[in-house]
Amino acid sequence: MAQVQYKATLFDLDGTLLDTLEDLADSMNAVLECRGLPTHEVEEYKFMVGDGVSTLARKALPMEWCGEQTIADCVMEMRDEYKRRWDKKTRPYDGIPDLLDALTGRGLALTVLSNKPDDFTRLCISKFLGNWRFDAIQGVDEGVRKKPDPSGALTIAAKLDIPPAEFLYVGDTNTDMQTAVAAGMYPVGALWGFRTAGELLASGAKVLIERPGDLLKLL
Repeated sequence: MAQVQYKATLFDLDGTLLDTLEDLADSMNAVLECRGLPTHEVEEYKFMVGDGVSTLARKALPMEWCGEQTIADCVMEMRDEYKRRWDKKTRPYDGIPDLLDALTGRGLALTVLSNKPDDFTRLCISKFLGNWRFDAIQGVDEGVRKKPDPSGALTIAAKLDIPPAEFLYVGDTNTDMQTAVAAGMYPVGALWGFRTAGELLASGAKVLIERPGDLLKLL
């Protein structure tokens, strides 16, 4: 790895900083149950989440139910269900608080880019990660393109006036690694999250880390 003086870390949220899987699964399953449709095991949702609520609904619904209006209705229903339980089982992953302390102590800027709706992104960070200062937080909002489009990551870099090459980008899905590559940031795959090592490497991860503290070895 080239010797780069990293000045910032860009984190994905779900599956990287926070374990949100059970609340997401419970919310989507509630939508399916109300429609009399089959639900999914929590572990199955690891391969459904990460690309926004519309993609989640499309993957969770039976194929014959995937009309555009049904998906749009399920997105609204999912948001309503998630409002009721977004903070019930969610928690930071073990080692994340210590990592954020260490990065802050070393003077690195902390940022978050998520495909979660922006309002829920900020709610989750405020409740579960409110002890740390994040220099930029961005979820999906009107006019904001979802990852793997790199525009969100590049906007964050421009806001902080830090070159993209000086960002460590930490995420747990192919979408995150593709975003990092497209933005010119250093892609770090988080193995404690929702996806496999093979997926992360195939999508551009330069290094895989098993525990949050392992990120410090790159500094």
